[in-house]
Parts: sequence; C-alpha cells; structure tokens
Amino acid sequence: MDRLSVLLGHFGVQAGTFFSGAFCGLEAFGQEGHSGHVHLLQGGRVGLRMGDGSHWSLEEPSLAFFPRPYPHRLESAEGDGTRLVCATLAFGGASGNPLAGALPDYLVLPLKDVPLLAGNLDWLFAEAFGEECGRRAVMDRLFELLVIQLLRHLLAHRGLATGMLAGLADPRLSRALNLMHEDPKHPWTVAELASAASMSRAAFAAHFREVTGQTPADYLVQWRVGLAQKLLRDGRPIPHVADAVGYESPSALARAFRRKTGSSPREWLLAQG
Repeated sequence: MDRLSVLLGHFGVQAGTFFSGAFCGLEAFGQEGHSGHVHLLQGGRVGLRMGDGSHWSLEEPSLAFFPRPYPHRLESAEGDGTRLVCATLAFGGASGNPLAGALPDYLVLPLKDVPLLAGNLDWLFAEAFGEECGRRAVMDRLFELLVIQLLRHLLAHRGLATGMLAGLADPRLSRALNLMHEDPKHPWTVAELASAASMSRAAFAAHFREVTGQTPADYLVQWRVGLAQKLLRDGRPIPHVADAVGYESPSALARAFRRKTGSSPREWLLAQG
C-alpha cells in the first residue's frame, strides 16, 4: 500500500534553488508570493526568527521547512561561518493543495534526526558547493526528493498529531484514506470505509474524527474540492471537473465548493489571478 504516490501524483512539488554558499546578514522571507521555502544549514550557525515570534538558534546542520508562505527571517553575523543552501517550494494546486495544507506552518529539525535524508544531502551539498555544469537543475530535483523523503519520515515516525498525514500514518485509517484518494468519484459510505479499516462503523467514525479532525464525509468533500481546484488551475472546464471529482453536475460541485472555500469555482479561479 503506497500512501504517498497518489497524493504526489496529484499534488507534486517543484523546487527552485536560489542560494548556496556563505551567508552573512539578514534576509526576510514569506512576506509576499505564493511559495514555501526550505533552508539547509550545512555548517556554522544561523538565527531563525518566525512570524509567530519564536526564535531558533541553529548551531548544527539543520533543516527549516516551510510548506506554504510563512514570514520568517534568517540572521547571521560575521564570524558565524554560516553555509546555507535554500530553495523555494511550490506544491501543485497552489492554495488548494491538501498535502501542503496538511503540514504545519514550519518544521525545524537537526539533520541527524532525519537519517533517511543522509545520502540525498551528501549529493545536494556536493552540488551546492561544487562547480559541475547543470548543478542548479540537479539541486532542484534533489530538493524535490528531499520533500518526499521528509514526508516519508513524518509518516514512519508519526510526526504529526492530527490531519491527513496523521491519518495516513495510522495503519487502519490509511486504508480508508487511500480508497478516497484513489477513487474520489465513488460515493463512499462510512460502512464501506469502516470495513476497509477492519473496524466497526461507530469505532471507525470516532477514530477517524479524532485523528484527522474531520468526519469521513467532510474529508471526502475536502479532498474532492482540493482536486477540483487543481483541475481548474490546469484549465479544465467546470463540467469536466465536476464529473472527475464525483459530482453529478456543475451546480452540485459549486455547492460543495462554496461550502469549503466560500466562493464558487469561477469566483475562486478568478481570484487566483
């Protein structure tokens, strides 16, 4: 059972490396734009000040991961020996991406705590501080692989307490979630999903809500709307989108869409610019 491939098939990530080398000074991120960020501290130390007022002093190789735009600032003084590699992140579907939305505003982790990344990081740092041709393109792909490996780490270690990824990390709920992810057109019932999870209907419904924060019905609607947002951004006509995500008509899609986003599909698409 592959818990990530369907998600990444719909909502993959694109990385754009924008910095590698010695860093000294102050730089702010996440104030504008639609991209997330990832910063890798390869050596030295750096201060990381978050939009929520928290402050981190990183003095060992570390990862700072922002899946969505989030205000933060990097600070380093002369003599800190700071060596950074940084990239922007853009998940498919933009603001409608259920995968990015399931992640916290940020994660800050020492690299030693994520051994799964070791081989990729060795290659990425070699490219970042080397002189090989095509290094930027290679680094972009390695950053994208890093995100997938980080998601694997979170699932394997149950790194999130609630939401989609917490559900996928649960051996019973993951079966039901995969069914909804793989076949959103099907009118899934709680009884069908409970059977897939080998649980009673009542136990499944209670456990599903406790872990994901939503009822199974709400989750299915949220997943369908997220898929619809991606298809709309891809230029698909609304009748096609409605059929693809399991609604019998554009008006049925519009009702679900408005319930989750506060706007109609056309209004939402216009607002995306």
